[in-house]
Amino acid sequence: MGLLSGLLLLPLAPVRGVRWLTDQVAEAAEKEYYDPAPLMARLAALHRALDEGEIDQAEFEREEEPILHRIQRLQTADEGWHTRHAGGRR
Repeated sequence: MGLLSGLLLLPLAPVRGVRWLTDQVAEAAEKEYYDPAPLMARLAALHRALDEGEIDQAEFEREEEPILHRIQRLQTADEGWHTRHAGGRR
């Protein structure tokens, strides 16, 4: 970028900064939303509770089912995300 174009585009710097910040926040939120680790931890806690007799089999199954569905949706969404972003970021 030349000196003249840099000076002419200087008033747009705050807009570019806000755009960059928004992109960073959106990317971090997407990574957190699609992270299966909290679901896996909850699933492990359920197994532990079942093994220790804190919950019965019916309660375990009732709580396990939505977690497994969520993990499956995340895996499907992750495959779609990788397909959409295979060409790299701009």
